[in-house]
Amino acid sequence: MSKDAILASIRRGLKRGPLPADQRAMLDGRLATHPRHLIPARSRVPRPEQVALFIRNVEKEFGSVDRVADAAEIPGAVAEYLAAQNLEPRFVMAPNPDLQALPWADKPLLAFEARRAEATDTVSVQHGYAAIAETGTLMLPSDPARPTTLNLLAETEIVILRTSRIVGAYEEAWDTLRRERTDPVTGGFMPRNVMLVTGPSRSADIEQTLELGAHGPRRLHIILLDDDPAALPAA
Repeated sequence: MSKDAILASIRRGLKRGPLPADQRAMLDGRLATHPRHLIPARSRVPRPEQVALFIRNVEKEFGSVDRVADAAEIPGAVAEYLAAQNLEPRFVMAPNPDLQALPWADKPLLAFEARRAEATDTVSVQHGYAAIAETGTLMLPSDPARPTTLNLLAETEIVILRTSRIVGAYEEAWDTLRRERTDPVTGGFMPRNVMLVTGPSRSADIEQTLELGAHGPRRLHIILLDDDPAALPAA
């Protein structure tokens, strides 16, 4: 069913025709200006404190974080995390140019395939697009180089994220997506899917007992690459 057919069906249900010109102009203006809502003061802090806030919130939600100073350290950080969790050194990785350019050959015991995840994969390594400090949330828009299946199927998800991609509030993350992404078909910025991930999957639906891995990964580990000098902790 086309968009016009869907909208026509909604209008019939509401028993009205198209919006008058003044109301249509008001709605178009609201969509174009992206008005701000209440932004928590806790996210309006200097860059080092924003990154520290992001880490605290991730850990509060049962995730874990490791920081590295250089991209060359990332394969070693992945290997160390897998060993610490007693997991096989094998994973599926996002076919992202930034990840593929890492020196994986320095850790020859690591085995991986760059592709979408399958039900039999136990560990995934995902490319982190952006993150929101106020809640410790990852923004993961779908992309051929960032398959959504990596966020759902593996029991353990590792996300490689640059500190320069951590923002204070949700509005700033959406601003980043609007600014950087243009869909070649529609001209808009929205991908097919945007996942906002705060910690590993969990549920307390049954007798209010918290169960990790209820609808997705049981473990979420973030490797932060310190690429933003302004975000480094004070010496």
